[in-house]
Amino acid sequence: MTDDVLDTPAAPKTKATGRSPAAQSGAVKEAIDVVRTVGVGLLAAMCLHASLVQPFTIPSSSMEPGLVVGDYIIVSKPTYGWSLASLPVGAWTSGRIFRHEAQRGDVVVFRLPRDPKQTWIKRVIGLPGDRVQVRAGQVFINGRAIPQSSLGLTRDHDAPDRIVEQVREVLPSGRTYLTYDGGPGRPGDDTSVYVVPQGQYLVMGDNRDNSLDGRFPADLGVGLLPEGNLIGRAELVLASWEPGASLFKPWTWFRVQPDRFFTRIR
Repeated sequence: MTDDVLDTPAAPKTKATGRSPAAQSGAVKEAIDVVRTVGVGLLAAMCLHASLVQPFTIPSSSMEPGLVVGDYIIVSKPTYGWSLASLPVGAWTSGRIFRHEAQRGDVVVFRLPRDPKQTWIKRVIGLPGDRVQVRAGQVFINGRAIPQSSLGLTRDHDAPDRIVEQVREVLPSGRTYLTYDGGPGRPGDDTSVYVVPQGQYLVMGDNRDNSLDGRFPADLGVGLLPEGNLIGRAELVLASWEPGASLFKPWTWFRVQPDRFFTRIR
């Protein structure tokens, strides 16, 4: 014996489309479901982008040799907490929630104080309360020099015709990184003493003679950086393209720098 199956009468077709009202209703519902799914996905991506991680592309040589033009980096936002600067809209505020101080040596992405629409990247050198000075190209913090050791001459990665000296700096914490020195007597090689106020930082580029940073006044460089302008800490070079590669030039997509892929930012 089988269960009785009730026949469902066929719905009348409309003259305009030849499709039944039920079929039309189903198509509309399916379209609404697709739009809803895409919308939820975009909203989730925007939330992730705004609150956790954000990608950036390095456009200049100021952080050589650690970061070069074409590097595609990942920035962690929760490291220092959140402010309006963390949002993709370029806002600024002096306050932060779940605030954590940046550490000396961190490579940070921030809103430029004089123009929050601009996003810059530098290394934290001076912390709140520090006295920072540069003498003959060597950084002094509270009267003590950051130890330097020369690794010899090399060619600038982004400008091979330029010869620079590779210099290793070692912070009191033991953290170490490489800088470029273009020679003596350059702007920024000798400065007055900067006293870093509470709630601010002094930042410098690793390419010391090719960086408008905290050694220069705010109308020219960065000046002192308010912590409210911090977006996050640079963590990883995810990928890297050679200069001149562009999303809008498909023939350049494979001009990559594979040795820089998945490189931790120190």
